[in-house]
Amino acid sequence: MPAGLPDSKAAERAGPAFERLVAIMARLRAPGGCPWDAEQTHRSLAVHLLEEAYETLDAIDSGNMHDMAEELGDLLLQVVFHAEIAQETGQFEIGDVVDGLVKKLVDRHPHVFGEVEVAGSAEVVANWETLKKQQKGRTTLDEGLPKGLPALVYAHKVLRRASGVGHDFGASSGRLAQLSAGMGTRVTEESVGDLLLEVVALAGSAGIDPEGALRRRSNRLMAQAQEDSAG
Repeated sequence: MPAGLPDSKAAERAGPAFERLVAIMARLRAPGGCPWDAEQTHRSLAVHLLEEAYETLDAIDSGNMHDMAEELGDLLLQVVFHAEIAQETGQFEIGDVVDGLVKKLVDRHPHVFGEVEVAGSAEVVANWETLKKQQKGRTTLDEGLPKGLPALVYAHKVLRRASGVGHDFGASSGRLAQLSAGMGTRVTEESVGDLLLEVVALAGSAGIDPEGALRRRSNRLMAQAQEDSAG
């Protein structure tokens, strides 16, 4: 653990609460516990992980902090549940999950926990992608990128990885400046949402599947970024 971390009352409270959560999950899975919990596997829980993630997103959009806290708890339960199943077969346990996450956060924030200096968030993202590639021993940009992601999320990740090797699609296409200019002096969530909706409407009027179009274009960008980085 890096030195200089601030004292946190939230961390002090969360420690014992997290220990109780892990103990309760172990009890539910143990003989004499809950039959349903005992029957679950990583694969059977997969759908619940997805459902809880979407319910958390709904709570975020609603702005209801009580609902958000509850849904984050349900999402955390899925993490602890999977870790308990893995622990039972000696694969890994929740401590490994937390330790790995702590190490990742420290290693990928050298501008906070080390001597690296950054000019802004864009440089942070580029450094993150570079460090991630090095630490995971990846030889290609698309390694570890789930192809089953929704096209918009997939495109976001492709752009992030491409920017990590100096491939700025927005700047290179020239269209980003034109779009920004068309939105006025300030790009907002609403104006971006309007633009995306208009693009979907345009695709529909032309008989084009916007999901497929974006995915295929993202794949071409990824291929170009890989070629540029290799050269």
